[in-house]
Amino acid sequence: MDRAEKREFVTGLNDVFKSTGSVVVAHYAGLTVANMNDLRSKMRAAGGTVKVAKNRLAVIALQGTDSEGMQDLFKGQTVIAYAEDPVAAPKIAAEFAKTNDKLVILGGAMGSTVLDAEGVKALATMPSLDELRAKIVGMIQTPATRIAAVVNAPAGNLARVFGAYSRKDEAA
Repeated sequence: MDRAEKREFVTGLNDVFKSTGSVVVAHYAGLTVANMNDLRSKMRAAGGTVKVAKNRLAVIALQGTDSEGMQDLFKGQTVIAYAEDPVAAPKIAAEFAKTNDKLVILGGAMGSTVLDAEGVKALATMPSLDELRAKIVGMIQTPATRIAAVVNAPAGNLARVFGAYSRKDEAA
């Protein structure tokens, strides 16, 4: 990697640290290529990205960002997972770490909040942004359907009463 490529990589990584919802840093020593490809495909499906970055370049890219406090995590063979949705990257990384003990979550960041490994795992247990939106829509729709049922009930009852009287008159 020559100097221009390094500069471009640092600039791109700096933009990632500034704009993403959350970043997870983990050790990946011992993962096979197939495991890494599996992690990448799962992360891509959730709207995230996995990158292996040189620690020195990652620390340089962290300078001037809100996540600058996580510089200490970049020691050894580290991989970075990030996504726009603050819950997506921690959720996928934590699920993958459960099934594969070679991926060890070190910590991460969400905005200006630096997280340790337990913080990342706690963030992974939260519902995703799409799940929260679905719950809110469900909560909004439920009262509306109940109101419609209550409003329509008296008219339905009146129609049944009129129907009963008309059948009674026909029978007589």
